[in-house]
Amino acid sequence: DQFLSAQHFQFKSFMAAYKYYAQYALKTDDGTQYLEDFKDRVFANALFFADGNEDLAVDLADEMIHQRYQPATPSFLNAGRARRGELVSCFLLQITDDMNSIGRAINSALELSRIGGGVGLTLSNLREAGAPIKGIEGAASGVLPVMKLLEDSFSYSNQLGQRQGAGVVYLNVFHPDIISFLGAKKENADEKYRVKTLSLGVVVPDKYYDLIKANADMYLFSPYSVERVYGKPFSYVDITKEYDNMVANPAIKKYKIKARDLENEISKLQQESGYPYIINIDTANRANPIEGKIIMSNLCSEIMQVQVPSKLNNKQEYEVLGTDVSCNLGSTNIPNLMHSRDFGRSVEAMVRALTYVTDHSNIDVVPSVQHGNHQAHSIGLGAMGLHTYFAKNHMFYGSPESLDFTNIYFLLLNYYTLKASNKIAQERGESFHNFENSKYADGSYFDKYTEQVWAPKYDKVRALFDGIHIPTQADWEALKTSVMKDGLYHQNRMAVAPNGSISYINDTSASLQPIVNRIEDRQEKKIGTIYYPAPDLSNDTMPYYQSAYDIDMRKVIDVYAAAQQHVDQGMAMTLFMRSTIPAGLYPWKDGRTDKMTTRDLNILRNYAHHKGIKSIYYIRTYTDDQEEIGSNACESCSI
Repeated sequence: DQFLSAQHFQFKSFMAAYKYYAQYALKTDDGTQYLEDFKDRVFANALFFADGNEDLAVDLADEMIHQRYQPATPSFLNAGRARRGELVSCFLLQITDDMNSIGRAINSALELSRIGGGVGLTLSNLREAGAPIKGIEGAASGVLPVMKLLEDSFSYSNQLGQRQGAGVVYLNVFHPDIISFLGAKKENADEKYRVKTLSLGVVVPDKYYDLIKANADMYLFSPYSVERVYGKPFSYVDITKEYDNMVANPAIKKYKIKARDLENEISKLQQESGYPYIINIDTANRANPIEGKIIMSNLCSEIMQVQVPSKLNNKQEYEVLGTDVSCNLGSTNIPNLMHSRDFGRSVEAMVRALTYVTDHSNIDVVPSVQHGNHQAHSIGLGAMGLHTYFAKNHMFYGSPESLDFTNIYFLLLNYYTLKASNKIAQERGESFHNFENSKYADGSYFDKYTEQVWAPKYDKVRALFDGIHIPTQADWEALKTSVMKDGLYHQNRMAVAPNGSISYINDTSASLQPIVNRIEDRQEKKIGTIYYPAPDLSNDTMPYYQSAYDIDMRKVIDVYAAAQQHVDQGMAMTLFMRSTIPAGLYPWKDGRTDKMTTRDLNILRNYAHHKGIKSIYYIRTYTDDQEEIGSNACESCSI
């Protein structure tokens, strides 16, 4: 406590103080009195996550009071409280093609919403509308009624009346219900099936992009017949590899559409609602060092972990307990971590805090989530404040120097999280389940780091990393040897979540994205409008603080791609568009309409896939009458 008092912490803005006291500070039951300030909350977090380790408690207090580390909202809010919610609030569940699994998923959605959870579910394994049930053709209802059941479950169940549950459903683009799935989100959809609050995401294999480029026909495959032919759920079949075989196989029921018709439907819905999220599933699996298959993502599209399907009997008991996912998240604050006295030690403290969360998270209401968490010990350390750091150091967002910086920063996070995970595995004599079959265990994961030199290309960027040790090829070799010998405690280590109100408390820009406005006007329920200038906005930084709506989105994709090559999971990348596009922003608009069209979004999605981006979160559109479409940010899975 003396150490924290001696740091003389002060919020840098009214907005930071307001957000902290409105949403995070402990209050009396009637809400009339504050019982702690920011220092006290940090104190509680440090003691709680250090779990009796005094040195770690001091390190964590140091990281949090200087705002180098920010735990995710449920962890930061609930740590050390007698009456507390869960430390995690973000989950992924798989549904298989049977009634028991659907029933169990709805029960899980209710239970997880009760604790304020955001839940991702995949519907790709479910048979399509009109598929046979017990040999009777036309009997199946498809995915739409299940979506409706889930939406109602989320809105019914909430955390002590405070916050509605929230969910996203994912569907593979090769599923026969894909057009009606997208249609359910449209304003003019049939009320019986229209989903208003449920988020949508599509799972996109590489083969889809090939078919679009060729302007070819596209076949959609019945999950029911695919599972009968391949002996595994639809999500686990490699469609890119098997597509031609599936088309040629008469035992697989299929439906023909034009690939570009579907592409335009996706773009139309993104213009209208900001959805669907896009998961480039083959990109995610190519980069995945863990044995198994990534089949979906979460409510903010940044969590990507392997899952194993469960098998349930008619009593809804588990015959095979599979693995699902809970997300244990935290974030580095880039401008502050760059001033750490010891970058590696700072990151190790953060990894240890997140390890406490994964070790003590007990989601027993959903056994598959609990089982997955106990086996994987996965965490997701991310980052915020990238645009603020660029502006303070006179780099334009998306410039060559900014890409160089982003590359090296995430290389460092990767290296030091690996080092910390290896150290914890040594201390405990334990690695994550099935480590021995991973690319970490055979050493191949490290090839890209040992076979070439990773260093800043620009003098300016080299100067920014002055005093921070950037690992050499020899360092990577030594780490590789140590990991192959002693293992890693965490199956997954990094993920870049979006930031809700927590980036205001940290007085920094949200996540890796560009700022939306130099001066933001926020409507706060109790006090009206707050005008919030971009962090460290001055005459000096102003030219570098361009609005996201005025930046070429290919630059945003380039920045995220520079980071993605070092991040084992995904990143919540939002794209920002104006309904009237500024002249000269995109070369393909020359001589064409200045209105945003489906073609613009098609081009950007294909560019993101080409650059190795694993996922696209919202498309946010700023309309001519100054409204934003697709800006209803999810709290449950953000930091």
